[in-house]
Amino acid sequence: MDPRYSAQDVVRCTLCKISVAPMYCDICLIHLCEGCIEKHTSDASKYHKVMPLKNIESTSDYPKCQNHSTKPCELHCKQCDIPVCIKCVSFKEHKGHDFIEMVKQLAIKKKILIRDLLELEDSIFPKYQEVALSLPVHVADVFQNADKLTSAINRHGGDLHREIDAIITTMKSDLEEMNSNYLTFLGKYEVEITSTISEITKSIDGLKKLLDSKDICLVSAYKSRNTEFRKLPPKIKVTLPSFTSHIINREQIYNQFGVLSVLYFTEEEQAHTVEAIRAESSSTSIPLLDEPTIISALNTGYTSLYNVACLGDDKIWTSGTDNIMRLYTLKGQLKKSIQTKTKDWPEDITTTTNGDLVYIDSTEKTVNLVKNASIQTVIQLQGWRPLNVCSSSTGDLLVVMDLDSDYDLKQTKVVRYSDFTEKQCIQFNERGEAFYSFGVNKYINENRNLDICVADCAANAVVVVNQAGKLRFT
Repeated sequence: MDPRYSAQDVVRCTLCKISVAPMYCDICLIHLCEGCIEKHTSDASKYHKVMPLKNIESTSDYPKCQNHSTKPCELHCKQCDIPVCIKCVSFKEHKGHDFIEMVKQLAIKKKILIRDLLELEDSIFPKYQEVALSLPVHVADVFQNADKLTSAINRHGGDLHREIDAIITTMKSDLEEMNSNYLTFLGKYEVEITSTISEITKSIDGLKKLLDSKDICLVSAYKSRNTEFRKLPPKIKVTLPSFTSHIINREQIYNQFGVLSVLYFTEEEQAHTVEAIRAESSSTSIPLLDEPTIISALNTGYTSLYNVACLGDDKIWTSGTDNIMRLYTLKGQLKKSIQTKTKDWPEDITTTTNGDLVYIDSTEKTVNLVKNASIQTVIQLQGWRPLNVCSSSTGDLLVVMDLDSDYDLKQTKVVRYSDFTEKQCIQFNERGEAFYSFGVNKYINENRNLDICVADCAANAVVVVNQAGKLRFT
């Protein structure tokens, strides 16, 4: 018989808990009576597969054993992660391994299928659609920007042409003005020289007549003008204007004209962790196992294991009573070891949405980020001692901290850090009363509603505060 029910027991409806349940939802893993089927399947946003209870076993198609062809694999080896038959259990390669019934393994896999389907439909696929829809916008922006820049270049080019034309016009005008002034001067000079030459010619003619004259009075009255004529007119020394063209330097003109910046783009890798969390917290219910199942058991080597932090679905960071943080696969394989900057063991650890490790050194009052095997202190507290840390769905860090023992006051608070900068402080309610007790033994996490949940062991309470810092319940 299927291990989910027994022939000796009357199977009751999981919902009403009264009527006999002849049906079974193979997705939600619950028994249903005839009256509760419609209620259970009424929500179209949820996935259901209701079938007669007697058909459940018949629908299970067990794989054939590779070692024993006549035997079905009714068990699953957790360590080897393969289906096995009853005979394979005794093999030495499976010695000391844990086994789970194939039906339960199938239920676990179906939950993974549902989770992945929901994430693909509700988170990943819409994001890809969003990216695809943004591409035409990018293309339109390219052409719009090109038209804008082309107009600006043409406009500036027109301005430059007009400036060059103005320079040419000015140079021509200056040349005409210089030539006109010089020609006017030469005209006046020519008149003066012509007049003097005329006077000299008259003197020559007069002197010749006097030499032939017998008139003593006329010769005696002669006055020489040679002294006047000996003073020659100034000799014109002129440097005519010239035009010296500069070598046209295209690069210089290009730089003077303007600068066209280079088109620069990057492909920024984006994580969909937030959307994945939202998909899990959507209205579509993901059924939980009635009983917890051990998937893997790891030997971490610590005297006492204090903290674990998941890295994806198949790796776990661990920390304990030494200053080494170790990364394991679910099969127990040690993938990486990171030593803290000091000899102290980490007070708490978590992983960011980018997959980086974060740990707290309460002695040094620091929060440290491990990235590419390099450790950097991202938060250094003054007067406060960090105790616990978790990473929120938005990538922020939530840190629980106590007021340092140097102070007489005993206070505890939660601080939200965005990009390692304090963004929010949660400490008191509206009446000024403290949310949290003072001291260690606290654990912090964010639930699916994005509330901040702190397990306050000293107060025997779980304090739940919303994003605005308002108490929801305790």
